[in-house]
Amino acid sequence: MDTKNAKILLVEDDAKVCAFINKGLTEEGFEVSIALNGKEGYQMAISNNFDLLILDIMLPEMNGMEICKAVREENKQVPILFLTALGSSENIAMGLNSGADDYLAKPFKFIELIARVKSLLRRSRNFNSNIPDNSYRFADIKLNDSAKTVSRNGKKIALTSTEYKLLLAFLKAPGRVISRTELLENVWGVNYDIGTNVVDVYVNYLRKKLEKENNERLIHTVIGMGYVLKEDDEDTE
Repeated sequence: MDTKNAKILLVEDDAKVCAFINKGLTEEGFEVSIALNGKEGYQMAISNNFDLLILDIMLPEMNGMEICKAVREENKQVPILFLTALGSSENIAMGLNSGADDYLAKPFKFIELIARVKSLLRRSRNFNSNIPDNSYRFADIKLNDSAKTVSRNGKKIALTSTEYKLLLAFLKAPGRVISRTELLENVWGVNYDIGTNVVDVYVNYLRKKLEKENNERLIHTVIGMGYVLKEDDEDTE
């Protein structure tokens, strides 16, 4: 799927880093807008229809995680990529839990940034494309893949595009153990180890939303193998 001409918002307070990233993304055919502080970035993010947001975390006036959470509260499905020097596992988990779709630590190779950007854009466009009306059900979960809606026990659940694709992957294969590698390929569009526990973080994120009303756990951990969608939790966590 062609990702050129996509509109990208880059929120980064280092002018030299901005110039470097802007030049590279522009040469790849993307339309780049830049904000040098958090508040400006947030206002631009909610006032325009960008195809992707690239956020630093350490920003003046409003940090990247605050921007991410605020954008998600607006119910925007726009993909969000954190690009930051904060590369610890704790920072990565916090970033993904704030609603981001991917996380790349500085220093980085530009070829990897482009690969992440294109992967996020492809996933987003597939998510928003017109597809035949399909519904999936398991236990008390219902997913309408045409309307892109999810409910459990009749109550609507708001999911990000990544959470939605993760749930859909499970609903398409109930009772089958799905490895982290397979989930990375099907949900994140990558067939390599991205060096984070992103799958585990998003499974936990999805579980919290599905179990918010004290519903029983349906996505179970199979130690050393992956995850499975089933009602019986024998031999799983």
